[in-house]
Amino acid sequence: MLLHWIWLAHRPGVNDRVKLALLRHFRDPEDIFFADNGAYDYVEGLTQEAKDALLDKDLTGAEEILEACTREKLHILTYQDAAYPARLKNITDPPVVLYYKGRLPDFDALPLIGVVGTRKASAYGLTTAKRMGYQIGKCGGIVVSGMAYGIDGMAMSGALTAGQTVVGVLGCGADVVYPLSNRALFRDVEEYGCLLSEFPPGYPPAKWTFPKRNRIISGLSNGVLVVEAPEKSGALITARLAAEQGRDVFVVPGNIDMPSFVGSNRLLRDGAIMVSSGWDVVSEYEALYPDKLHREDAPCQVRAYPDEVLRASQPEKIPPKVAQTPAYPEKKGKLKKNLDKKDIDKCSQTAYSDVYATRPALSPDEAAVAAALESGERLVDDVIAETGLTTGKLLAILTMLELKGVIKRLPGKRICLKIRQNKEME
Repeated sequence: MLLHWIWLAHRPGVNDRVKLALLRHFRDPEDIFFADNGAYDYVEGLTQEAKDALLDKDLTGAEEILEACTREKLHILTYQDAAYPARLKNITDPPVVLYYKGRLPDFDALPLIGVVGTRKASAYGLTTAKRMGYQIGKCGGIVVSGMAYGIDGMAMSGALTAGQTVVGVLGCGADVVYPLSNRALFRDVEEYGCLLSEFPPGYPPAKWTFPKRNRIISGLSNGVLVVEAPEKSGALITARLAAEQGRDVFVVPGNIDMPSFVGSNRLLRDGAIMVSSGWDVVSEYEALYPDKLHREDAPCQVRAYPDEVLRASQPEKIPPKVAQTPAYPEKKGKLKKNLDKKDIDKCSQTAYSDVYATRPALSPDEAAVAAALESGERLVDDVIAETGLTTGKLLAILTMLELKGVIKRLPGKRICLKIRQNKEME
């Protein structure tokens, strides 16, 4: 049953809204898995690409993800589990599967407050984020945020200082520490709260994964607090999603002369709730959580330290998907040279030229995996041995290659180049 949940969660070409429609039409993922083409015709919004993905009944990828979860000590929460957050379930595109480390809080027992803001925050913004996180925790609220530099991380740190549980929502696998300098924060969140992600183990961060995870931050929360955000900021995306989901949007007012506050101050102009303390935020939910919240009036000396301010000022770069340098087999030595030819897809003398034509769109690690499959079907373990990649990172790369239509998973934990297989069948 759990395998079918994972299978459904990672069907390429099937978006979250369609997955939800499938779950409403069928009883559970097992029924979806065993359904035939005709049964899918009754589900609204299903494209031909989505049908093709659903008609692929290979569970190899799901088995590998489940094994990785066991190895990395990740728990799996499905849409139909009793512990699945009710607020998140009610958004239009909830993830059908969540992976997590640590302990899930009782999402319905206390107010959850999403705290977001820019990575390149000012000293004032960092101190305010840490103080707000601390005060929200002391007043009885639970802070939900990403684990990025800047406002997100500082708010989490403040809430942990208050002795309150926290929820970190990631734009990568729940076993992936990003950014690396936040290792200590990751350990603390795992120990005293939970790290949550819709992405499978080993999945690397990418530019598109962070906006996607923002709907989970807002979806879990009763309200979202924006501490500091410039005109173009992912925090504004979270605020917009929160408003669309019917959540409250709170903003700490900032210096009107600083570009890093332009976006958040504009939210105030557009009707967001201005706040100056954690109690200002949490008190909005006193009626919903009677006897659970209390005003914290004690003086707060929480502040951002110089090293935290310095680190937030450094540019944050998304790392390559795999840290290791792949070892290319010597017999593939001509491959890189061929990739530089702009007319490669016009070269009739090159076997499988349509495969090579996809290579310029691949990362070095994806190209290394594709090169390892040139000889035909391979076991996943053999590809790991040849490329030098870790199991978790190879699984992430295989997922991306499958989405790009480069590879195909086969029974028995075997994989092959999808286009090569088509050529041989012609």
